[in-house]
Amino acid sequence: MSSKERPTLGGTRIKTRKRNIAAPLDPAAFSDAVVQIYLDNAGDLELIAKNLESSDLNFSRYGDTFFEVVFTGGRTQPGTTKPDEGDRHPYSVIECEPKRELILPSVIYIQKVLRRKPFLIKNLENVMRRFLQSLELFEENERKKLAIFTALAFSQKLSGLPPETVFQPLLKDNLVAKGLVLSFITDFFKEYLVDNSLDDLISILKRGKVEENLLDFFPPSKRSNESFSEHFTKEGLVALVEYNEKKIFEVKLKEMKSALTTQITEEADISEVIETVKLRVRDAKLPDTEVVRVLWDVLMDAVQWSGKNQQQNANAALRQVKTWAELLNTFCTSGKLELELMYKVQMQCYEDAKLMKLFPEIVRSLYEQDVLAEDTILHWSRKGTNTKGRQTFVKALEAFVNWLEEAEEEE
Repeated sequence: MSSKERPTLGGTRIKTRKRNIAAPLDPAAFSDAVVQIYLDNAGDLELIAKNLESSDLNFSRYGDTFFEVVFTGGRTQPGTTKPDEGDRHPYSVIECEPKRELILPSVIYIQKVLRRKPFLIKNLENVMRRFLQSLELFEENERKKLAIFTALAFSQKLSGLPPETVFQPLLKDNLVAKGLVLSFITDFFKEYLVDNSLDDLISILKRGKVEENLLDFFPPSKRSNESFSEHFTKEGLVALVEYNEKKIFEVKLKEMKSALTTQITEEADISEVIETVKLRVRDAKLPDTEVVRVLWDVLMDAVQWSGKNQQQNANAALRQVKTWAELLNTFCTSGKLELELMYKVQMQCYEDAKLMKLFPEIVRSLYEQDVLAEDTILHWSRKGTNTKGRQTFVKALEAFVNWLEEAEEEE
């Protein structure tokens, strides 16, 4: 073996890669700095926004802390709404009076901050979600301020704030059971409707995925449509009560229509169908005129229509009328309801091209089955108020009407 010495790298420095050392989190220092800006500018939100913009504060790292300062005047203890150590300012949302004119400037101020720093929207969501899930830790007056702020935030279309961020955290069982959620949501509704329509409110509720379950905001012991109407009527939200009643009505109408469709498709006994209708009408308190409309819709929907053969369509429609005449007769119990049925037939024949020419045949069949009286038909011909296709249908029915008038004169 060779006795030569191996070469060395004498005098050469070998560089070692240094690890990135992250600065430790210091939310307390950040909070104190923001609080100082509030104090230095005596709560002037316009000046505060400018100073925050020109500062070198690390908002991307302490976004949640920033909104804690905005809402409560300083940092809050982890998992609570209680103040943490450090400086505080008296110009927060929680500290002001529960009046929209005093809270609105804070909403506009946050909007300005978010336009310059859109990444902070997630932090706003985090803090609002945490506060709303902890409503029981706030005083009643403070909860009202949060409700007003939230309503104004949506009214002002605060940059990108999703409705589900607000509504879903409220549905905690313990908050609902204590009535805190109902109180909060009532204040929210009243404030939001000052500047917005009911349609706007319903749109937000739909986006928040709660429009179908408004009763979920009520404590279990008060979770009924009667309680809903009583509560919001007392709070002056009559439009919301009317909307809910209309919605309940539509659901019950849909349920009745579905049940009848099944029975008629399966050719159930007429007496059984009549009992079903009576039961549904009694339970849902449906008006007679609506019942007549639904019955006609269901009967015609059950017909197997031909795409091209007009005669087949005529036969099918007339066969359906004859088969279910007793059902129609049971609920067309007055001239007013008979006229309602005629208007319904008129509208369907006007809107459906394949039925356009069947109007006189259908009316005549309804007359022959004693569903429509001659007085009703003559009244429709002389004084009918529905203008849709009226001129065409009056002319088409002219020969039959003349025959009825002649019979009337003979009598």
